Amino acid sequence: MKPRKGLAVVAAALAGVLALSACGGGEAKDKGPASLRMTVWSANEAHLKLFNEIADEYRKSHPDVAEIKFDPLPFENYTTTLTTQIAGGNAPDLAWVFENSAPDFVASGALLPLDDTLKKAEGYQYEDISPATVKLWQNDGKLYGYPFSTSPFGVFVNTDMVKKAGQKTPAELIAAGQWTWDNALAVAGATAAKSGKAGLVIRDFDYKGWDNLSTFWTGWGAQAWSEDGKTCGFNSPEMVDAMTTLHKATFVSKALPGPGTTADFFAGDAAMTVTQISRASLLKDDGFAWDLVPLPAGPKGPYAVVGQAGIVVMKKSPHAQQAADFLAFLTNPTNSAKLAQFFPPPRQSQLTAETLAKTNPKLKPEQLQKVVIDGITNGVVKPSHAGQAELSQQVRAGLDPLWQPNADVKAVLDGVCAKIQPLLAK
Repeated sequence: MKPRKGLAVVAAALAGVLALSACGGGEAKDKGPASLRMTVWSANEAHLKLFNEIADEYRKSHPDVAEIKFDPLPFENYTTTLTTQIAGGNAPDLAWVFENSAPDFVASGALLPLDDTLKKAEGYQYEDISPATVKLWQNDGKLYGYPFSTSPFGVFVNTDMVKKAGQKTPAELIAAGQWTWDNALAVAGATAAKSGKAGLVIRDFDYKGWDNLSTFWTGWGAQAWSEDGKTCGFNSPEMVDAMTTLHKATFVSKALPGPGTTADFFAGDAAMTVTQISRASLLKDDGFAWDLVPLPAGPKGPYAVVGQAGIVVMKKSPHAQQAADFLAFLTNPTNSAKLAQFFPPPRQSQLTAETLAKTNPKLKPEQLQKVVIDGITNGVVKPSHAGQAELSQQVRAGLDPLWQPNADVKAVLDGVCAKIQPLLAK
């Protein structure tokens, strides 16, 4: 498989275009009411409906803002498209940014500091934001992105499909103290064989989004790189063990669908999927019986992995201050509670099962506690690094030889480190 087209553009954009966009004169001020545009990764109707409702409410008391448009970009090419827009002089006023590109955006100088606007907003309660959730979005003591979604990964389960295959459900395995990756993959493989559908899908991986595999390998104590970001971790014994297990599950037991096979859990095509609670909106009331459980324990024991998304304001937007003001409204305590239906908030007062249950009617308090709240408390964030775009391109290219039945796992992972160690050492 070839590296994703356009990643070179992303690398160039994040390394150069963002820095370039931070230079130059002051922001131009358009006359008349502002039209704001915010790029988002989701085209989900329920997500956009909520965003638009909040925007409409804001505009009622802000005649200086004529329009707020949410611009969905495809998930797989989201950062590529966003940075290409910036490079082409068509930057949005606000943007949703993933954790993997946060270090580059935050250090670029292209973003508006948000601290003052948020702290001065009436009733904002800035001190309620968990300090742990903002670390990735700070530089030199300033906040450049609001971490509006700090969302742990869990496993959605099609309990109908699992039971029909004669397998124990994850809930039963949890009750018996046996919810491990070995058992989860055994259930997935047996269910796939019986049903003719997929076993377990790591959503948004699709043999491209390799950083989503951190939801798997972290159970082995593996890391993409060291804590200081300077040493490659792909060829560590822990990573070799984890990826050997994943390889066997894909090509021997068929617990995971192989390359070129698409299976959508929410359409009933898979027994289990690893993803975040924002996807719960895809579940249909008249569909199959389902459950949501924490990630299985790995050889290193129980663990959690968290994905983060921040909202940033482009400093050179002609309406940067209006955009920051809208961001303060979008993320105030009232609207943060509404957004918690899909995006677990960084506000400490709202991270209770009782609070989250009010806006998550599909999820039980126990599911919210064990997957979301405990996950946020104990989880590690998905891999991120300065120069992530170029690193991501090299990791993906380096892992490509792994996705075939006779791959030499250790040799492939040595090859990944050979590619990225010079980049990490910079």
